[in-house]
Amino acid sequence: MTRGPAHLLATAVLIAGTSVVGATQQESLKTLQAKAEQGDAEAQYDLGILYRQGQGVVPDDAEAAKWFRVAADQGLDQAQNSLAILYMTGSGLRRNFVEAARLFRLAAENGLADAQTSLGYLYFTGHGVIKDQAEAVRWYQLAADQGLSQAQFNLGYAYDVGQGVPQDYVQAFNWYRLGAEQGLAGAQYNLGLMYETGKGVVQDEVQAYLWFTRTASRSTNEQLARAIKKRDDIYEQLTVAQRAESPRLAQEWNEAHPRWAITDLEATR
Repeated sequence: MTRGPAHLLATAVLIAGTSVVGATQQESLKTLQAKAEQGDAEAQYDLGILYRQGQGVVPDDAEAAKWFRVAADQGLDQAQNSLAILYMTGSGLRRNFVEAARLFRLAAENGLADAQTSLGYLYFTGHGVIKDQAEAVRWYQLAADQGLSQAQFNLGYAYDVGQGVPQDYVQAFNWYRLGAEQGLAGAQYNLGLMYETGKGVVQDEVQAYLWFTRTASRSTNEQLARAIKKRDDIYEQLTVAQRAESPRLAQEWNEAHPRWAITDLEATR
């Protein structure tokens, strides 16, 4: 059923933030509760999401876990994935990486890209499973091929540092680019690094500046500070001509990627 090195931003687990959408928005909580209690797996999962996110109810991870579990037991892969996240983070129940890995695997084997990415992360780090970075890359690849930006970033990182696969900067660049073009800040930052250093691509300070700028527009806290420093350091090295070229290139990218467009390049500095 479906529904590294210090300079790099490292591989991460995907903690999906799912919202209850569509028909559920038109249903009352009472109606959803009734369907869930009658054994409707989709309703059980949606009710779990409401408790997880506090939509119309007081947030309650333990109650969310209860509803995710009964839906997961019916084979709903999204519920298996969501329950695994609660086990991995220790939210609403005791942290248990082994159980998280088991549940992620059930959903991953059913093709759920989010679960494939998270299972890959557990193999990459050795949480709940025997560490096996080649196996991690296998799961990342499956999710990345489905277009999941976090998996594309994680796969790029594996190629970048040579863990689970032979080091290959061209492959790293290509996977980072796919994730970056979907607006993933970590992939955008690492892509900026590759343009700055000329790893996997011809060195290009203007492109590095633009990617660090995009990262800064989508980041917070330490990642924001890191991106701003890289952006400003690169900008000081640009020639007058390169600085003049930046807005044109930014506009071309914005037109091709309107969802992630930066409307005012100078305002980000």
